[in-house]
Amino acid sequence: MEILRHTGIRIEELLELSHQSIISYRLPTTSQVIPLLQIAPSKTDRERLLLVSPELADVLSAVVARVRAEDGIIPAIPSYDVGERVWNPPIPLLFQYVSGDEHVAFTVSFVRKALDETLEDSGLTDTSGAPLRFQPLDFRRIFITDAVLNGLPPHIAQVIAGHKDIHTTMGYAAIYPKDAIEAHRAFLARRRALRLPEEYRVVTPEEWDEFLGHFERRKLALGECGRAYGSDCVHEHACVRCPVLIVSPAERPRLVEIRDNLSDRIAEAQREGWLGEVEGLSTSLAAAREKIGQLDRQQEGRASQVFIGIPTFDQIVARASQTREP
Repeated sequence: MEILRHTGIRIEELLELSHQSIISYRLPTTSQVIPLLQIAPSKTDRERLLLVSPELADVLSAVVARVRAEDGIIPAIPSYDVGERVWNPPIPLLFQYVSGDEHVAFTVSFVRKALDETLEDSGLTDTSGAPLRFQPLDFRRIFITDAVLNGLPPHIAQVIAGHKDIHTTMGYAAIYPKDAIEAHRAFLARRRALRLPEEYRVVTPEEWDEFLGHFERRKLALGECGRAYGSDCVHEHACVRCPVLIVSPAERPRLVEIRDNLSDRIAEAQREGWLGEVEGLSTSLAAAREKIGQLDRQQEGRASQVFIGIPTFDQIVARASQTREP
């Protein structure tokens, strides 16, 4: 239970831990020796190393001392891989026991039974008063939740847990509403500390009036101007040409009048030889026609029905009626 709680490993990985899984790493800068626990590939076929905490080191020391023989050597025994359905070669497994004259490796059912008996003997109960029950996977969920809530980045927790997808890791982490609120408030406090104090001053009446005036000036005869706050009009208020003009469907007749008027003015300019006028008016005419087309396509989209793949009751009945009796 302690190894599961301090590592978050799977039960298959637990049963494959051996004396060879406990390795050491010397830091190149300080020459400090760091104990590591090597996790053999299992579900993700990806080997990984876990840092051994002082609490985990005490538990591993107790397990090693229990399984050592009188000569100080841990017996190497074979084990059966249920997932691969093969026998693994003999290695000094940490989880083994003596049955008669031979050493036998722990099995998944053996661990589950021992876990149930331990909880039953403890007398612990849940909130309803029923005996407490834990599955090996529950300790993995507890480990990931505790790590994330204590500040470990989720992508680091993903590597430690051996998940291919970070969404799987976050699915194991239980985030409670209180924790989410406190984390959000702490984030806001950190962000405020990084911003300039002037950004959090009280808005003046002049600034507020100017802000509201921006949205008042967005109202146009053909609809509304969609330009962002604080930005200037790049088309010098030639709204028909502007791509950010949001035309109201009710103003389609007015837009048709503008299109027809532009056509008449282009014809007049061509008769009089005003080639500069023809070019500018043609640009406005093309924009007006495009906006009318956009309104028509929107109206057609609202009026038409789109089949999204959900069969109607008639289709279901027709499909069922075609089934022949055996």
